[in-house]
Amino acid sequence: MSRVWRCAGLSWRGGGPVLRWEGGRRSGLERGRRVAFAVPAGSARTCVGARGNDCPLRAGVSGRSTGARCEECARLDRAHSVAADTAADDPRPYRVYLAWFGPGMVKVGITAAERESARLLEQGAVCFSWLGCGPLMAARRTEELLRAALGVPDRIPYADKRAVRAALPPAGERAAEVAELHARAVALAGWPESLERAPFRAVDHGEVFGLAGPVRIDGVVSELVPGGAVSGELLAVAGPDLHLATGRGVVVLDSRLIGGWELTGAADGELTVPVREVGGAVEKGETGVQDGLF
Repeated sequence: MSRVWRCAGLSWRGGGPVLRWEGGRRSGLERGRRVAFAVPAGSARTCVGARGNDCPLRAGVSGRSTGARCEECARLDRAHSVAADTAADDPRPYRVYLAWFGPGMVKVGITAAERESARLLEQGAVCFSWLGCGPLMAARRTEELLRAALGVPDRIPYADKRAVRAALPPAGERAAEVAELHARAVALAGWPESLERAPFRAVDHGEVFGLAGPVRIDGVVSELVPGGAVSGELLAVAGPDLHLATGRGVVVLDSRLIGGWELTGAADGELTVPVREVGGAVEKGETGVQDGLF
């Protein structure tokens, strides 16, 4: 009987992407490696739980859900969440940042200083700069000030980020757009005194993600399904997105769709899950047999 693994999500450790599996196993996602896995026939996707706890109901969740949580666990996961403004007493220092995803697509956000750039990598920020660092509520007030004064959002949908990757301008142009907003931000009055401003320094993730050159996307996986398989050569990893060269062209798999499924190994060359086509096909690469999941 084939061994099955349950994915616990993708994380960026030490600047590189890693898939985590229940039980502690990890799979590095180096560009150029073959990725191949299948969902056993007859299986179902179940809630991944919240805050390190299993879902007590083992509730089923939709294959199209990127959260992979039932409603109850989703509520629990947001409890004491900085993003939901329910953790005002967090004593850790926080950084405010400007993150660039494409031309005219910049957001402001905050992240715990101890996480360094992990949050930016997780979001798929192609370029970013720090704006300042200080207590949580000071960072939050600064974020709100910049949203209102500069007209930049604090959230950008992943689909929008993905759509602009095919035509990213050179690194110098994206840094220049962030620099212009950074200059406008630090010139504003009303910053909290407890937030120390940071000088502009562009950090570019184009090479890290594998987006240094032109990026082609021919399709996007809509969901995993029982009996379905995904395989291909890993070309790029941006945020949660895996860009795979497959027999149907370059297909993007949002790794958040994997959570909650039990997976097993698959032969290379298979792509039997729903895919939304967004372009033409490319030539199929060399094939072989994939041992294990990755």
